[in-house]
Amino acid sequence: MIHRRLVTLLLPIALCAAIPAGAAPTNKASDPASAARVQSHVEFLADDLLEGRDTGSRGHELAALYVASQFRALGLKPAGENGGWYQQVPFRRATSVGGPGKITISVNGKPRVLAENEGRVSPSLTEKSRKVSAGLVFVGYGLEDPAMRINDYAGLDVRGKIVVLFRGSPRGLPTDIASHLGVQKAAIARRHGAIGIIEIPAKPPSKTDAAAPLGRWANRPVINWVDKQGRLGGESGPPIARISVSNAVAASLFDGSRMSLQKVRAAAAKSAPRGFALRPALSFESQSDWTDFTSPEVVAMLPGADPKLKDEFIVMMGHLDHLGIKADAKPGEDRVYNGALDNAAGVATLIEAARQFVDSKQAPRRSVLFLINTGEEKGLLGADYFASHPTVPIGKIIGGVDLDMPVPLYEFTDVVAFGADHSTLVKSVAAAGKQMGITVSPDPMPQESIFTRSDHYSFVERGVPAILLFTGYANGGKPKWDEFFEKRYHSVRDDLNQNILWEQAARYAEFNYRLTRILTDSDSRPMWYQGNYFGNLFAPAAHKAPASRTAP
Repeated sequence: MIHRRLVTLLLPIALCAAIPAGAAPTNKASDPASAARVQSHVEFLADDLLEGRDTGSRGHELAALYVASQFRALGLKPAGENGGWYQQVPFRRATSVGGPGKITISVNGKPRVLAENEGRVSPSLTEKSRKVSAGLVFVGYGLEDPAMRINDYAGLDVRGKIVVLFRGSPRGLPTDIASHLGVQKAAIARRHGAIGIIEIPAKPPSKTDAAAPLGRWANRPVINWVDKQGRLGGESGPPIARISVSNAVAASLFDGSRMSLQKVRAAAAKSAPRGFALRPALSFESQSDWTDFTSPEVVAMLPGADPKLKDEFIVMMGHLDHLGIKADAKPGEDRVYNGALDNAAGVATLIEAARQFVDSKQAPRRSVLFLINTGEEKGLLGADYFASHPTVPIGKIIGGVDLDMPVPLYEFTDVVAFGADHSTLVKSVAAAGKQMGITVSPDPMPQESIFTRSDHYSFVERGVPAILLFTGYANGGKPKWDEFFEKRYHSVRDDLNQNILWEQAARYAEFNYRLTRILTDSDSRPMWYQGNYFGNLFAPAAHKAPASRTAP
């Protein structure tokens, strides 16, 4: 049955007393001691001694031990593997052996071996030795989606071929959908029988860029999880090679074909490009070496008390890992990526939210799963592994709240809930905000596609309505966010020297607690809206809520 009314709020007496009826909104945390607790967690997790908490590192292991000890002290139940606090994620790192691989391009039977700065083959996680020779087919942006009426492969035979495609997506696609489809390009190519993929810029490069060699990113190791069955995270089916080429080589891939790259780009600027077979052929040989390692997810549970609802779970998550040590730091230079706000602050506020559940002295109706992820900075890998190998039935996880990178550098008066408007979660977020005098603002940076770029999205892909909460742009928030992204994000300056307002971090924790309490105690579970793209794609059989134009 689809419930048309707002969720029923069943809040503990202690929580309702935090803001009495008619009380003026405050920018302070309800519990002054909360700020000190959050600060203490961040000071430990972002200390230089943890060496940036890189996935698989000793520093990350120590951080995971700290979080597990905090959960134990709160009286939570271990919910990892084998009755413990952890789920060990089996990672594999692949590196190239003997250089980036030998790549040869042939036009009209005349072969040319590419120089190292002209082309590279990414190392393989499933094949240590590869030798491939194939034709090339241009496939536009390489997208296929019936719901959006896109099929760049229409009329093309790419079986056994290497596809050449533009990065990004055509104009007009909603940013969240474009971002989702962008990471599906290899899977789409594989589904059509392609054996390799080459992505090239859709826009003509500048003169400087056109002459530039491949960037350092093209020679990075490849990391993913590989489980006991040999399944690779996010992939199924035969392996597909990823090949990078310089801008100059990209143009040569169209030599002798019916359209040059220059003309294809010009046509694509006006309408969606149509694919066609290319004249050149490409062959390559490459060798890969593997290093297998593990890194823990920390998993805890607060059991629900309602006999009918306790087997359902709301998951609160945040990632513990960061970027580790700066490899090219000069002597005496700061070399630790402390990740104070990204995401020691998210984990610290999650621990504090868990404490608020316990301190309320009233068990939630549904159970709460507290999930501290690893491998987020490697591509949401830990969350994806857990969602693929959950320690509770994935069908019993009915909603998710992601605490990732709060920026408590100002007194926030609004929040942004990325992805909330796809489901009835939007009403729950608004209800939590009303309790604290905090408004809910629309996505201020849609071009960044934040909804698809954090751990909650691994649960969305399994049909679970889930969101990520940021503090908003109001009350001076925008310049603080701009400065953070420009000067501190993913840099060694994201450390404890920032002017962190710990009371604001505590308020972020309180907001997430109140939101999760609403979700655990409401009569109805979160539901996708009827006609929503993500709900239809990932949960086609699930009951949907009537689409609401008046939802907050």
